[in-house]
Amino acid sequence: MPSLLKALSSQVGRKLLTGLTGVALIVFIVVHLVGNLTLFGPPDAFNMYAYKLHSLGPLLWIAEIGLVAVFAIHSYIGLSIWWNRRKARPQKYHLYSSKGAPSRQSLSSKSMAFTGVVMLIFIVFHVRAFKYGETTMTSIPGVDYPVKDLKALVITSFLDPVMAFAYTFVMMLLGAHLGHGIWSAMISLTLSDPQRSAAVYTAGTIIAAILSVGFLFIPLYIYFTGGQGALIQY
Repeated sequence: MPSLLKALSSQVGRKLLTGLTGVALIVFIVVHLVGNLTLFGPPDAFNMYAYKLHSLGPLLWIAEIGLVAVFAIHSYIGLSIWWNRRKARPQKYHLYSSKGAPSRQSLSSKSMAFTGVVMLIFIVFHVRAFKYGETTMTSIPGVDYPVKDLKALVITSFLDPVMAFAYTFVMMLLGAHLGHGIWSAMISLTLSDPQRSAAVYTAGTIIAAILSVGFLFIPLYIYFTGGQGALIQY
């Protein structure tokens, strides 16, 4: 613990931890999106995916604890950096514009603290709604006892316009956060030099857009098709 606290307080350690936790969260987001998109696979694919996750038992608990720790470290460092900068420059600019290379300051980078806090609040509601939300039971091939029908829960939830559009809005903010965050993580881990900075920034923006669209497509498709779209098999 002392070594971790020392790393959190040193500039080099904070930069490294920001990059490592950022990459870990990006990997989680990609895996989570792939899992969510099984909703558009065979009828039992999404519930089978959820069942296999829960069947991991203690391994899933360990992974979840690790994920919470990564979120906590990443959030703490990010918010502390924002707070220190705010204290160092309490007077706001009357006009803001992007500096471009090499700093890559933009609206995305300027709003990292805001979008990050929204993400944290969203995660609490997301877990409460879908991990612990009330749902019916169903059967899936190869399992001789009822399992939670999370597919029905997701569809029912996104038929609610408040839920569907709130989720969509947050996913747009996720895209904005990742747009700068992917590039920043690469810089923090010294995986990008000045010559490749522009290419990495562009690639990060494209990846962020793909992930954001992938997530927000789900609630919008369900809502506008009434949960009966051709992509959803029953």
